[in-house]
Amino acid sequence: MWVRRAMYGWLIPAAFVLPAWLLIGWIAFGASAWALLWVFLSIPIVFVLQLVFTFLVRARGTVRAHRAVSWTDVAGFGAWHVLIIALGLFDPSWWWPVFFITVAVGIAMFWMLLSQLWSEARPGATLRTSAGAAYIPPPTDAAPGARAGEPEIFVINEKRTDERS
Repeated sequence: MWVRRAMYGWLIPAAFVLPAWLLIGWIAFGASAWALLWVFLSIPIVFVLQLVFTFLVRARGTVRAHRAVSWTDVAGFGAWHVLIIALGLFDPSWWWPVFFITVAVGIAMFWMLLSQLWSEARPGATLRTSAGAAYIPPPTDAAPGARAGEPEIFVINEKRTDERS
């Protein structure tokens, strides 16, 4: 559970740290001037996408309730963040393949987050507890015999037994 909560807490700072890492990596690893053009194009893209992904995750009720992302989110964000960090190393021997994989993972993350949000937003959807057990939320309709606006009243008669006998 602590991994899922740590990823939940990392999502907003990642929107600032990952773009900064791309610029720092360009400086530290002495990439070419053409790479600087890519850095200036990618910094706002990574920033905006990370914020959009974060808001899509935090829009889900289970994430807000438990303050923890799902394991699918952990895997997706973990892969995407590692790939962005790898791009910041600017190694020309494998940079382009990693770039295309990063774009593919970003697109897959977007659709995965949308599908999770959609499945939780459907009425009557199955929800999950923090332990992973599925449950169906109780209906919000009134009882069949009750009038609208009136609460149900239950009367419980208690029988006392004499304990002295």
